Amino acid sequence: MRIAVTGADGMLGLAVCRRLEMRHEVIPLTLEDADITDRGAIRAVLRKTEPDTVVHCAAFTDVDGSESQPDIAHRVNALGARNTALACAAAGASMLYMSTDYIFDGEKESPYDEFDMPHPLNLYGRSKLAGEICVRSLLPAHYIVRSSWLYGPGGRNFVLAILRQALEGGPLRVVDDQIGSPTYTPDLAEAIEMLLASEAFGTYHVTNAGECSWHGFACAILEHAGIHNVSVVPVSTEEIARPAQRPAYSVLRNFIFQETFGFALRPWTAALGTYLLEERARGGLQI
Repeated sequence: MRIAVTGADGMLGLAVCRRLEMRHEVIPLTLEDADITDRGAIRAVLRKTEPDTVVHCAAFTDVDGSESQPDIAHRVNALGARNTALACAAAGASMLYMSTDYIFDGEKESPYDEFDMPHPLNLYGRSKLAGEICVRSLLPAHYIVRSSWLYGPGGRNFVLAILRQALEGGPLRVVDDQIGSPTYTPDLAEAIEMLLASEAFGTYHVTNAGECSWHGFACAILEHAGIHNVSVVPVSTEEIARPAQRPAYSVLRNFIFQETFGFALRPWTAALGTYLLEERARGGLQI
C-alpha cells in the first residue's frame, strides 16, 4: 500500500512512519512538504504522490495555547482536516484522521465508547471535533481514531518530563483528579496499520488498556525507572490553574476496535515498561 503521513516529523507521525515502512511504501509529509492549511497545496501534493490512503497526524496540539489562539487551532485542526479530506477525495484516497479524548466533557463515570455524544470543554477539543465532522461529511472512505495521553520516542512527552523533574530532586506536584489511559505511540501505530489493512471504515477508540490519574502515571514512571527517593505530591486541577479546562474522566472504551479485531491493546503499564527499556537502549535516559 502507498501511504502518505501528514505531521510525519511529530511524535505520533514518526511512530506511524516507522511502523508502516516495514511493509508499505510511505510518503512522509511535514509542514515544509505540505501545508494542510493551504487547500491547493495539499491537493497538489496528493495529486503528485498518488497515495492509496493518508494518515492525518498533523495537528495544533497546544491545548492551553488553543484558548488564546482559537483561529490557529481551527485553521489547523478543523480546516486542515477539511482540506486534507477534500484532497483525498480528489485523489481517490482514503483517510485516517487522528482525534482525541478531549472531545468529551469527562462527566461520565464509565469509559466513553464510540457512541457517546461528544461535548468538549476546551477550544482544542472543539477544533478536533470540528475536524472529525469535516472528514465524516466530505469523505466516505475514512477512519477516525480517538486516542489519549500519548507518549513515545521522538518528541516531548509526560514520561520524559517527569523523569527530568525527578532528576532535579523534586518533590513533584502532579494532578490527581484527571483520569485517562496513557497510550504508547508505537502500539497505536500498530493498531493504525491494522485499520488501514482492514478497510473497515468508521470511528474507533484506540488506547492502551487500563486507566490512571496523571499522579498515578507519574508514580508508575518513577517506579519503572527505579527512582525511589523523589516524592510525588497529588494536587487538584484547580490548584494547577491551567488556561484550558480538562475533562476529569476521559477513559476511552475501545469497543469497536475490539469487536473488529478481537483483542485490546496491552495494558498501559506494560507499554510504559517497554518504552523505558527502549529509551535506555537508545541512550535517551540518563538515570
